[in-house]
Amino acid sequence: MYKVMALDIGTKRIGIALSDFLLVTATGHSYISREPEDKAIETILNIAKENHVEKIVAGLPINMDGTKGFQAQNCEEFVSKIKGYEIIFEDERLTSDAAEENLRQRKIDFRKDKGLVDVESACIILEQYLSKIN
Repeated sequence: MYKVMALDIGTKRIGIALSDFLLVTATGHSYISREPEDKAIETILNIAKENHVEKIVAGLPINMDGTKGFQAQNCEEFVSKIKGYEIIFEDERLTSDAAEENLRQRKIDFRKDKGLVDVESACIILEQYLSKIN
């Protein structure tokens, strides 16, 4: 049995979410600083190992016209440094807007802690992936 991890990779922070062992639900785990990059990779690998993760779903910020821009390339470069796990890319267009709306509906004030949006975005990315495989 294993879990799937999702990453919402931004320029400042990375939101992390984990599935359950049944690969049905997504739960926010945490967010980490993207810099220094080697420490961020190490933290991701430690969380993955501690939680029996076998696959990592990375949100890929595709442009609205379907092309890959700088942010998508930046994300792919970062993820290429994560070794030992199957990596799956998931289109993350509009997840930040959806994450903010989800937090607003739950009456969670994210204005002072943008990391909450990153974690919620990672949950949405993971939910999208889990719905495809189930």
